[in-house]
Amino acid sequence: MAKEKAYKLVAAQEGISNGAAKSMIDRGLVYVGNKKVMIARGELDDKTSFRVIKVEKPKIIFENDNILVVDKPPYVNSDEIERMYKDVKLLHRLDRETSGVLMLVKNEEFRLKAIGEFKKNKVYKEYIAWVEGIMSEPIEVDKPIYTTKKNNRATSNVSSKGKPARSEFFPDLVGSKKTKIKCIIHHGRTHQIRTHLRYVDHPIVGDEQYGGRRAKRVMLHAFKVRLLGMEFTAPEPKAFVHFE
Repeated sequence: MAKEKAYKLVAAQEGISNGAAKSMIDRGLVYVGNKKVMIARGELDDKTSFRVIKVEKPKIIFENDNILVVDKPPYVNSDEIERMYKDVKLLHRLDRETSGVLMLVKNEEFRLKAIGEFKKNKVYKEYIAWVEGIMSEPIEVDKPIYTTKKNNRATSNVSSKGKPARSEFFPDLVGSKKTKIKCIIHHGRTHQIRTHLRYVDHPIVGDEQYGGRRAKRVMLHAFKVRLLGMEFTAPEPKAFVHFE
């Protein structure tokens, strides 16, 4: 049985470059049956048939002379969204597999004003998540978060060495050994929701880095943001509404 590297097989099947195929695997877009291909250089049977998830395009939620707000699809880096539009800068970031409200600014004066609101903890940030286990009542986590980076990959933990972080979690819908919740975060540290949910033994479904089971994506969505008297909402994805 002949073997070949996964990214080369995907490139041949999809008619794309090896680099593009490797990027698709790294993003978590390539499956064999229901199993995600995890290692681009891993060797597979050269007759393997792949299923490739198509990435959605971002949708504009709001735009004026100061700000552009988009509904970011999963599997896309925030930096890539920034490059899709002219003369804008990211105001904040969402993790690659997190979807929802992403804000970009058009001028430095507004950017500094908005950053001031973030620093004063005056920006309302509400997320939707599916988490492992049954969360039967609201939970508040007020624990500092410490973040380290290695090989361009950030990892956060609850630690006394960290920066202040507070998160509120409210159960909404209970499924089979999992719960759909609303998350409201204060401060907004790197991987704050993911870290705090792992701390209370309710990691996000799909978030293997922080203890969740494997799924098609990290089930976290930035649903609503309020900034400087404006409110932006990204509709709940179909994957969340119909998640079983």
